[in-house]
Amino acid sequence: MAKKRSEPRRMSTPTLFEQARDELFSHILRCGVLEAGPEHQKEWFDDTMLYLAERYEGLEEQQLADLRVLGERYCRPVVGRSAPVGATA
Repeated sequence: MAKKRSEPRRMSTPTLFEQARDELFSHILRCGVLEAGPEHQKEWFDDTMLYLAERYEGLEEQQLADLRVLGERYCRPVVGRSAPVGATA
C-alpha cells in the first residue's frame, strides 16, 4: 500500500524562465518551425526571441540566450544510430 502524505502537495508557481520556455516550445510546435530549413529557423528564432524578450521583460540576457539554445536543440533532428546496439559486424 502507498504511504499517505501528512501534508498536501504544494503547487509551485513556474518561474519566469519556465513560463518563457514552455511558451517557446509551444510556439515551435504550432508554427511548424521543425520542418523549416536552417536559414528559416534562424530567422524565426530571431523574431521569436525578440517577442519573448518583450513579453518576459524580467528575463536577463543570459536567460534569453539559454532559451534560444534550448529551442534550437529542440528543433534539431534526432541522430539515428548507424548500427543496432549489440550488433556485431
